[in-house]
Amino acid sequence: MSSLNSTVSPNAAFVRPQFFYINGFSNIPHVKYYYIFLCCVYAVTVFANVFIIFIIFTERSLHTPKYVAVLNLAVIDICESTALIPRLIDTFLFDSQFITYEACLANMFFVHLFTSMQSLTLAILAYDRFVAICFPLRYHIIMTNSSMLVIIACVWVFTATLIITLVLLITRLSYCRSIVIESYFCDHGPMYRIACNDYFPNYIHAIICIAVICFVPFSLIVLSYVCILSALLKIASGEERLKAMKTCTSHFILVIMCYLPFSITYVAAFMSVIHPNTRIICTSLSSTIPPMLNPIIYTLKTEEIIGAIRKFYKRNKIITAVINQ
Repeated sequence: MSSLNSTVSPNAAFVRPQFFYINGFSNIPHVKYYYIFLCCVYAVTVFANVFIIFIIFTERSLHTPKYVAVLNLAVIDICESTALIPRLIDTFLFDSQFITYEACLANMFFVHLFTSMQSLTLAILAYDRFVAICFPLRYHIIMTNSSMLVIIACVWVFTATLIITLVLLITRLSYCRSIVIESYFCDHGPMYRIACNDYFPNYIHAIICIAVICFVPFSLIVLSYVCILSALLKIASGEERLKAMKTCTSHFILVIMCYLPFSITYVAAFMSVIHPNTRIICTSLSSTIPPMLNPIIYTLKTEEIIGAIRKFYKRNKIITAVINQ
């Protein structure tokens, strides 16, 4: 490891290494069981999200703005897990902790892009619920499939631009002291901190990204729920109030799953000294578990999707009976 931490003389003008060393899980005991667990998580994630996408595509009653956003979230969940877990499984199977410079930048881009899009899509879904409950008579005017597609496309372009800038700023850094990344993927923070030259622009852009991708969406979600709660309290009928609340349940659970683990991990890191292994396990779970649970929660907690699954099952049962005759 010492040879990786002193690859070139610090006096070298500019050093762009051929590869980096991902050190994330190397010091964790019995880590092979964790890799097997992640493999199972990935299989469930892909299956569950593909199933949700299939149901939304085939059931016309789900062709609404809300489920356009849910479909977008399912695609993001598959992509986020694919950007992270197969690379970790490759490390486990072939003991290949080295990654080329170009592949590392690509890994950084895709992981941060899809993680960021998950946070922003939850904000989009919060906006949809806000309009549906606070402006029910104008919902179908404000929220259409076309307007939702435009919102999602704008968020994709904005996020991609932000993350591309993040990655491009890494290319200006020189790595003369170390090529060891203390994370489980090519994480931006651990990468710029091992650079030899000035990484202040990277630090500033990282703060901007955290603010735009984490704090702003979360603040908008909280504000949306404050407005939703205020609107619900004005509804005279308890039955109608409960019905409106049920439309927010699945989204509220997703928000807790997305933001709470990261918040606890980072607050613990600031308040006390958290062991690197604990931090890496917690952050990796925070990135891999929500994409697996998102479609399961939407299936169990959303009446429209449960109804669509029942209709699909009955339709297939009738077709099978006709064929067998």
